[in-house]
Amino acid sequence: MINKKGLLLILMLTLMLLPELEASGIANRTVDWLRGYGLSPGLIVFLISMLPIIELRGAIPVGILLFGMPWPEVVLISVIGNMVPIPLILMFMEKFFTLISRWKLGKRFTDWLFARTRRKGKVIERFEAIGLTIFVGIPLPGTGGWTGAFAANIFGIRFWNSLLYVFLGVLIAAVIVTSLSLTGQMVVG
Repeated sequence: MINKKGLLLILMLTLMLLPELEASGIANRTVDWLRGYGLSPGLIVFLISMLPIIELRGAIPVGILLFGMPWPEVVLISVIGNMVPIPLILMFMEKFFTLISRWKLGKRFTDWLFARTRRKGKVIERFEAIGLTIFVGIPLPGTGGWTGAFAANIFGIRFWNSLLYVFLGVLIAAVIVTSLSLTGQMVVG
């Protein structure tokens, strides 16, 4: 049973995370599409956690609330899945953006992305390790492992440091999202 303070906290967190609902809609459509191929719930959670925008912020609620999987299993699968693309992003992002910048549209996109990341990444630039970890760890729109890897590259943070800071942020996000999902499971159940 949840008291008034608990209900108020849930309401405040829900309002704070309302922008995430669009990502949730994307996650639901992705789950439906993957289910159509007969994939297991664990594999669906893994694949969703690898996707930009959704990442583990969408995968954990899907695993816990939709599939009813045990939360430790969901967290492990989601963290691993969320981290799989990060080393590749860190290693090849610069080459990819150099390649697409050869075309006018690619150059516009690259310039926009770099400007946006620099604007939103002031905390990363100023505090590097803790800034990148917090940036990735707080589950708000426009943050996460993918964006953190982009920001680390743009701000010139070395590969191994970037990988560690993004990983720590992903763990923080996993704790927050798992807590909210389990709270939602108690309210619904």
